[in-house]
Amino acid sequence: MSVPDKDQKFPLPNYTRLCFLKNILTNPNIIVGDYTYYDDFEDVRNFEKNVKYHFDFIGDKLIIGKFCMIASDVVFIMNGANHLTAGITAYPFAIFGGDWSTAMDGVSYPTKGDTVIGHDVWLGHGATIMPGVHIGDGAIVAANSTVVKDVAPYTVVGGNPVQEIKKRFSEAQIDKLEALQWWNWDLDKITENLPLLVRGEVDSLPE
Repeated sequence: MSVPDKDQKFPLPNYTRLCFLKNILTNPNIIVGDYTYYDDFEDVRNFEKNVKYHFDFIGDKLIIGKFCMIASDVVFIMNGANHLTAGITAYPFAIFGGDWSTAMDGVSYPTKGDTVIGHDVWLGHGATIMPGVHIGDGAIVAANSTVVKDVAPYTVVGGNPVQEIKKRFSEAQIDKLEALQWWNWDLDKITENLPLLVRGEVDSLPE
């Protein structure tokens, strides 16, 4: 049995605008699972450019699961974009130094933690993912949407801010899929069950 090599940068012959994402990354705070691909209209190196405000000194991570599909111009806004909102002003005086350097003493910029994208998630063209959001396994984010809150597994969302459009399967089927975690099967088992996986035959999947 022959399956695509998860360690290839460019799995499609003579096409360098789609990559297996984990194989081109340089930032250790971006963690991506096997077979997740990124497709870019211009250059796959744009992916890291589109992870915005991702400063080492904050330490937040972007974590993306296996078998995800990420379209061109998807943007991730990280915690470095956050300003203090509890005060009278949100202006970041301290970063400019001088007599303003101590303005933030005893005060912390807000952080919402890591941004986590589950397995088998499709992020449509031009979607924006805000800091600390968790997107569940099997979810679909429509093109040009802005995700400002968590998305449940196997849910289709769209809009700005996103709203639920529909569930992809029944609650019982979603529970089964979450328990099966097909993305963690060995590759032979995945390959053998592709006819069921691509046709949505949840109830026929092996336990």
